[in-house]
Amino acid sequence: MATATFRIWRGERGEGSFHDYQTEVSEGMVVLDALHDIQADQANDLAVRWNCKAGKCGSCSTEVNGMPRLACMARLSDLPLDRPVTVEPMKAFPHLKDLVTDVSWNYEVKKKIVPFKPRDPDDPDGSWRMDQADVDRVQEFRKCIECFLCQDVCHVLREHEKHEEFAGPRLYVHVAALEMHPLDVEDRVDALKEAQGIGFCNITGCCTKVCPESITITNNAIIPLKERVVDRHYDPLRRLARALRGGKEPR
Repeated sequence: MATATFRIWRGERGEGSFHDYQTEVSEGMVVLDALHDIQADQANDLAVRWNCKAGKCGSCSTEVNGMPRLACMARLSDLPLDRPVTVEPMKAFPHLKDLVTDVSWNYEVKKKIVPFKPRDPDDPDGSWRMDQADVDRVQEFRKCIECFLCQDVCHVLREHEKHEEFAGPRLYVHVAALEMHPLDVEDRVDALKEAQGIGFCNITGCCTKVCPESITITNNAIIPLKERVVDRHYDPLRRLARALRGGKEPR
């Protein structure tokens, strides 16, 4: 059994510093295991949020060696243990204590997104049938566990702090699951442009890289949504058609 050093952020409300802890590590351990050992033996008051320890609840989001990750999925065998393993809270959200941040902002933004609105079941085709390809497309977005790692890594939130103007990757995935549902008839394109600020995204793909569920956030959700906004608001032919229709969107 080997010994490794963990450099953990300790403090409250944005104030604090890194503290080093040494603990024994063994084969198969993940960062969350080490945090629990340190919490049990050396720092009983260490605040770390977790629940399932199976990569499905999204609770233990942290930054390990500077990369947003789930602590329960960050295997020590993949990390260089010859130097300290840094563990710190997500930077895109208000800090509460030690490794815990306040992610409630995400839920407040989600409440403002217009929910699923199914088409009338009495439409001429007489059914709610869906092609399997449409089912698969939406199901990818439904895999999201709301760990908010994609929100944390996004520079628009992390560095520029545009939380009042920009919804972020996780919420665009949610909108995509609604907008691309073949039975949904609600229109969320204008909200994407205005209230949710999708234009701030410059599609770097960093959100896709950190997603523990391997959702292709950039290519499958954000880019198609951006295309819808561009088609409506910046396509000259559609703008002309809208003007001729008295401001109504052409079908």
